[in-house]
Amino acid sequence: MLEALIFDVDGTLADTERDGHRPAFNAAFAAAGLPWHWDESLYGELLQVTGGKERIRFFCERYAPEFLHLADVEARIRELHAAKTQYYVALCAQGIPLRPGVEPLLRAARAAGLRLAIATTTTPENISALLAPDLLALFEKVGAGDTVPNKKPAPDIYQWVLAQLGLPASACLAIEDSANGLKASRGAGLATVVTRTAYTDDHDFSGALALLPDLGEVTVALLRHWHETAYGSDKKS
Repeated sequence: MLEALIFDVDGTLADTERDGHRPAFNAAFAAAGLPWHWDESLYGELLQVTGGKERIRFFCERYAPEFLHLADVEARIRELHAAKTQYYVALCAQGIPLRPGVEPLLRAARAAGLRLAIATTTTPENISALLAPDLLALFEKVGAGDTVPNKKPAPDIYQWVLAQLGLPASACLAIEDSANGLKASRGAGLATVVTRTAYTDDHDFSGALALLPDLGEVTVALLRHWHETAYGSDKKS
C-alpha cells in the first residue's frame, strides 16, 4: 500500500534553478568582488553537480582553478554559499511560483491520508523561503542540505528520510526532476515519478516509473495506480 510521497525541491516543487539560484549565485559573486557570472547555459552544465558549495568548487576546478589555491578557500566557499542563500531567500520573498499541479497534489495527498516528506540537497532556509508556512507544515519529515555527507546521486538522503518515516521504500513513491535525483531515489529502492524541466529535458531517465512535463494531471488515484504497477507483483497473498 502506498503510504508516503517523498519530494525533491529544486526543479520539482518549483522551477527555481534558472531564475532563483542562478541569479542568487551571481549576486553573491558580485558582492564578493569576483568576476564570475553564470549564464543560463553555463548553469545548465554546473547542475550536473548537486549542492551549492559543491557546485562552486566544481566551477572553480573547471574555470577558476587559481581560487582553489587560496589558503582560506574552504571558508571562502562557505561564505559565498551563505551569501547566495540570503540572496535566494530575498528572491523567494518576491515570489517564485510552484510548478503546475504541485500545491493541489500536496493538499489532496494529505487529505487522502498519505504522509509527505522532502529529500533534497538544498538548505532548510531555502525550503522555508520557497514554501508558504501552511504548505511546509504538510511535510512530516525534511531531509535537506548537509543532513547527510553524501549528496545526490548518492542515495543517502532518501535512505535517511525513509528511516525517519519508519517505512520501507516499497511503501513510498519519490518525485524528482533530474537524472541525479532519479539515481539517488532508485539507489534507495524507490519507484520514482519524474517531472522534467528545461534544464533536465535531455537527461537519461531510464528506470523512471513515469516521465511527465509537470504534475498538472496527476491525482492521488493515479499515484496509487503507478505504485501498484511498481510493487503489486511483490505482494504476498
